[in-house]
Amino acid sequence: MSPADRFLRNHRNEHLLFVGRLGFATAVMALMVGALVWRYFDLQISRHGDFVTLAERNRIHVRAIPPPRGLIFDRNGILLADNRPGFTLSIAVERAGNLDALLGALDELLDLGDSEIERFRELAARRRPYESVPLRYNLSELEQSLLAVNEYRLDGVEIAAQLIRHYPLGERFAHVLGYVGRIDERELKTLDPAAYSGIYLIGKTGLERFYERELLGRPGAEYVETNARGRVMRVLDRVPPAAGANLRLHLDARLQEVAYQALAGARGAVVAIDTKTGGVLAMASAPSFDPNPFVTGISTAEYKALIESPDNPLFDRAVRGQYPPGSTVKPVFGLAALDSGIATPSFGIYDPGFFRLDNSTHKYRDWKRGGHGIVNLYDAIVQSCDVYFYTVGTRMGIDRLHRYATAFGFGAPTGVDLPNEAAGIMPSREWKPGARGLAWYPGDTVNTSIGQGFMTATPLQLAVATSRIAMRGEVRAPRLGRTLGLSPVANPPSAAPIRVASEHWDEIFRGMRGVVEDRQGTARSAIAAMGPATYTMAGKTGTAQVVGVKQNARYDPRRLTKTQLDHALFIAFAPVESPRIAVGVLVENGEHGSSTAAPVARRVIDAFMQFYPDGTGHE
Repeated sequence: MSPADRFLRNHRNEHLLFVGRLGFATAVMALMVGALVWRYFDLQISRHGDFVTLAERNRIHVRAIPPPRGLIFDRNGILLADNRPGFTLSIAVERAGNLDALLGALDELLDLGDSEIERFRELAARRRPYESVPLRYNLSELEQSLLAVNEYRLDGVEIAAQLIRHYPLGERFAHVLGYVGRIDERELKTLDPAAYSGIYLIGKTGLERFYERELLGRPGAEYVETNARGRVMRVLDRVPPAAGANLRLHLDARLQEVAYQALAGARGAVVAIDTKTGGVLAMASAPSFDPNPFVTGISTAEYKALIESPDNPLFDRAVRGQYPPGSTVKPVFGLAALDSGIATPSFGIYDPGFFRLDNSTHKYRDWKRGGHGIVNLYDAIVQSCDVYFYTVGTRMGIDRLHRYATAFGFGAPTGVDLPNEAAGIMPSREWKPGARGLAWYPGDTVNTSIGQGFMTATPLQLAVATSRIAMRGEVRAPRLGRTLGLSPVANPPSAAPIRVASEHWDEIFRGMRGVVEDRQGTARSAIAAMGPATYTMAGKTGTAQVVGVKQNARYDPRRLTKTQLDHALFIAFAPVESPRIAVGVLVENGEHGSSTAAPVARRVIDAFMQFYPDGTGHE
């Protein structure tokens, strides 16, 4: 180093600069080490619990356990709705990775249908986080094997044993029991998420829907440890579900079978009621369908075949079918005529085969072309004389007809424990302007007096009205449910009884008994052809027009299609001395209540008397 360089350098300044730089670097390093220590403290000590929880969530999951749905039994303990074990394929979306790729792989293995995948996506969009979504129920052994072999490439797929609803007696009880099906978007908006956690099936129709809350049960939960691929390694804790309440019915499976078989090959319905309790003993609608495919998802082709069938097997004719009751209402209107003083038992009219209103040339015809001659109330019921009821009906007027008919249950739901019950129509002076925009005419009263015109009723309403006749005015709402668990099903409060003098009831009983016993009775031949009965029966035939017949034309079934033929109806109760069962029968396009519907009722009552010979059909 030259003397000049030594002269120009300032050692003191260089020292101060070095010390400053060293101090700054030390401070920065100290600050960084301090921040690192603080962060380490925060992660390892302050937030240790939070991160432990997050780590646990990566390997511990909560899975909902669906509860066993309550079973349904008939009155004698015969199982009508069961839960059968089956294996369900579900997907945990969060652990599935590429969901589209997974569904494609499953499609190759199981041949998934488009509707199946679409339903899965709808459910997946509405699921709760980390909740498995079912894709296919009731896997076959082959399907389980294929999934097991390919497990290594199916992340997020779960195969679990579940109870699946099953209906052992199939079509016999399809309408009355209903069925369960997958929860849809509309239903999901109204459901309690906690109550339906892990549950994807809900009562859709019938008793399954009406008693959904009681049959459902309460979900449980289990905490499971999974590996990195989402496979369950072990169960850490479990909260068991609470099974739904078992439902026991008033229905008798044996009587239901008899009723269904009696309708074989026909479209129609049968309802039988225990007159002492209001319990429904049989409620059959034909044709019917197998409800089991609806549980796990019916195919598009199967469903299309059902809804496009001309016989409409999905339609519950017993509760939702509304038909003109025809002459089956004549005992009610005959009782109304007696009670209101319009007629007496001996009051007679001459029936020339037609009826005319005052100042009118229009003829309202009797079913018997030449008429019945002179008839009183007994004759009119036994022979089903239309002209007699035209006469007393117009004298009573529609207001009085409406009042008595509604007391017997026409024109309003019966209150049976089923959803979507049809109300039927009992027209009134006020009803027509609102419903049809027209005034009430005297001719409307004429038609109503024989159960035609605007008047309609369900087969259930016919059975209820018959039961009220049989019990001389006692009113009981029909009931299917008998007990839920160990508790009786709550019945609606009984309405006030129909107050009518005893001698008027006697007269109606006598006429209805004559329908099946008198040599001129409309049902005598058909009932007698089935052999002698061990009990007494009272009944009333009915025929309801489907298409109108011109004023001077004759009803000619040869010129009509099957669906244009008259409906056949029959109501009955037995034994007459102490009624225990009331029956309503409808056969669509059966033409004659006497030959078509009456034998159906006889078979049902015969079976009831055989099953309960000591009178224990009720408790």
